Amino acid sequence: MIQRSRGGASVSSTQAVQMINHQGAVLLDVRSIEAFHGGHIPQARHAPLPDLEKKAASLAKDKPVILVCEMGRSAVGAATKLRALGFTAVSILDGGIKAWTTAGLPLTTK
Repeated sequence: MIQRSRGGASVSSTQAVQMINHQGAVLLDVRSIEAFHGGHIPQARHAPLPDLEKKAASLAKDKPVILVCEMGRSAVGAATKLRALGFTAVSILDGGIKAWTTAGLPLTTK
């Protein structure tokens, strides 16, 4: 079940995996380049907040997008920005990368 938070839809790590596998959701990691290179979710694209609009320009606005940050808070501003740009299916990874790793899910540095 997708929950609503202050920033919009919030999805658990398990829900995110299902959305990636069954709906072709795109992961956008809004953390710093250093944090991203230190370990990120496989298939995630780096899209720091200052570059978010440019990075999102190549995405279909009706395709599910899951925003990832360290703990799930910084992604709120990114979600607001994407919705203002016309994206219709924006979610935030509840608990961010911390929750992902706590759930035992993989990270990559590639």
